[in-house]
Amino acid sequence: MKKTIALLTGGTTGEWVVSVKSAATIAQNIDPDLYDVYKIMLNEKGWFYEPADSVKIEIDKNDFSLTLDGRRIKFDGVFIAIHGSPGEDGKLQGYFDMLGIPYTTCDALTSSITMNKGYTKAIVEGIENLYTAKSVQIFKGGNYSLSQIKQDLRLPYFVKPNSGGSSIGMSKVKHADDLDEAIEKAFKEDTQVLIEEFVSGREFSIGVFGAEGNIIVLPTTEVIPQNEFFDFEAKYTPGATEEITPGRMNEEELQRVQQVVTDVYKKLNCRGVVRVDYFLEHETGKFYFIEINTIPGQTATSFIPQQVAAMGISLKEFYTRLMKETLG
Repeated sequence: MKKTIALLTGGTTGEWVVSVKSAATIAQNIDPDLYDVYKIMLNEKGWFYEPADSVKIEIDKNDFSLTLDGRRIKFDGVFIAIHGSPGEDGKLQGYFDMLGIPYTTCDALTSSITMNKGYTKAIVEGIENLYTAKSVQIFKGGNYSLSQIKQDLRLPYFVKPNSGGSSIGMSKVKHADDLDEAIEKAFKEDTQVLIEEFVSGREFSIGVFGAEGNIIVLPTTEVIPQNEFFDFEAKYTPGATEEITPGRMNEEELQRVQQVVTDVYKKLNCRGVVRVDYFLEHETGKFYFIEINTIPGQTATSFIPQQVAAMGISLKEFYTRLMKETLG
């Protein structure tokens, strides 16, 4: 028996553009012999199924069902492909939990916590071989002292909005006098801001997923940005970064990275596919945790599809394994 699956895309943030591209890749690669897929667009205007241009059929949010030609369609599971809110921050996960409909991502609590970079760092601290950059978390309207921050942290700093999966609002601060302006820029995006010491290292991004009851680590991608750091523009502009998959790591680094990210996946209670960004520090080779992304991009040029290809399996097989594990 084929399963009926809703592929959820769109979203209410600037990242909806990427969500639509991710959903296109996923839709093309889901096994049609196993799954009937309905792509559902979610935005400020509502939740719709669009069977053809300019035809919109609204989803009944009471039970997440669809009425098509007088036939009521209920879903066996949901593939969530929404970057940013409400797909990556736990809101949809909570809704589907209440309806008892399984979905492909981390649960509501993990999705919600991992949107907050500061809270996530606090949880992963203490994992063997994992280091985090020294940082200060400040709150809009809270009492924080710039002079104290400058005393506690070494330049240069990274200033970033504490939530938000993308790099909008981020700055690298090389001179202490520029800290104020960078904080203001970050507060335009968020009410919490993270100020971190800059770690000088090679940057990598690695996918991890659960299948057949095991945690599987994909080959890593090494990211060599042409500009100062991997910002929103570099992320989605071809040629703005050099990407090497599998990234260059020696045998010891490979073993250690696999141990660390497997432990991160377990400690944060992840499910589905996630992506962990990290540095290997230049002098020491230490693993510095940057962040975790619980709904990583699946566009044709995104890291996860590149890594799946490097592992030697097709996207079709990858999505089938993912869906069998999470949707039953």
